[in-house]
Amino acid sequence: MKMNKQCLPCLMNQVVKMAKMTNCLNQDALFHQVFQYMSQVDFDKTNPEIIGEVFAIVKEYTHHDDPYQSLRTYYNQLFLKQLPQIEKQIHSFEEAIISAIVGNIIDFSPMHQNVEQDITTYFQNVHQLSLAINHVERLKDDLKNSSSLLYLGDNCGEICMDLLFIKTIKAFYPQLHIYFATRGKPVVNDSILEDAYFVGMDQYATIISNGDGSLGTVLSRVSQEFLDIYQQVDIVIAKGQANFESLSEEKHNIYFLLMVKCEVISQYIGVPQKSLVCMSNLNKELENENNN
Repeated sequence: MKMNKQCLPCLMNQVVKMAKMTNCLNQDALFHQVFQYMSQVDFDKTNPEIIGEVFAIVKEYTHHDDPYQSLRTYYNQLFLKQLPQIEKQIHSFEEAIISAIVGNIIDFSPMHQNVEQDITTYFQNVHQLSLAINHVERLKDDLKNSSSLLYLGDNCGEICMDLLFIKTIKAFYPQLHIYFATRGKPVVNDSILEDAYFVGMDQYATIISNGDGSLGTVLSRVSQEFLDIYQQVDIVIAKGQANFESLSEEKHNIYFLLMVKCEVISQYIGVPQKSLVCMSNLNKELENENNN
């Protein structure tokens, strides 16, 4: 989906947040560079792609290729510590999906002081959570009849819940060859290759990079190696809102797992904000076929 005008305030708030988190010394000069870029930006691009380009400006200005490295390490360690307890509370395939989506709920802001408490609270109540769009049975059927899966990761910390879900997928469908994809370059707090290896994802999946520094998965920018795998696999699972924004119009067999965090996506999907979603992108086509 293309950049929506309602995304502009959120994008600029993200720039202010990035400037603060990277300890930028001359924030005014950085903002001027970003404003200059935004004055010429192509609004046919997706929001994740534009954020990736803005983050590249931040990295160049601060002379730091990975300004969120310590933050990613902190949250990976924090979530890993919680995994044994979280895993004990998962008793079904659907709960494993919900737990993976719940990982996307946690606020990664350094001003947020109750992250560990929030993790505990959310997962203690995982049995009471439900999916506003629930295509789990369809996903299970597709996984059963597939030989390969590409799983598109999202944030640091959250990657640990992806690990538990992929472990569950592997237990239910051992025939699957699973690829786990990270971003190709550091971009905000999204997971990169070192995060996937750090949490032990290679125990259950072949870890690959998408070769790009966009916030989501922008197929026009990814590496040929990634694109070949994307086109060859039977099924794709895409985590998080940025992956939804960049792949929502694709015809490939994709299941989106996300929490709906803003009004733009809420209206686009047709569910309230804060809803948990497991949605096939082929759903509208199937509904149209059934109505004809």
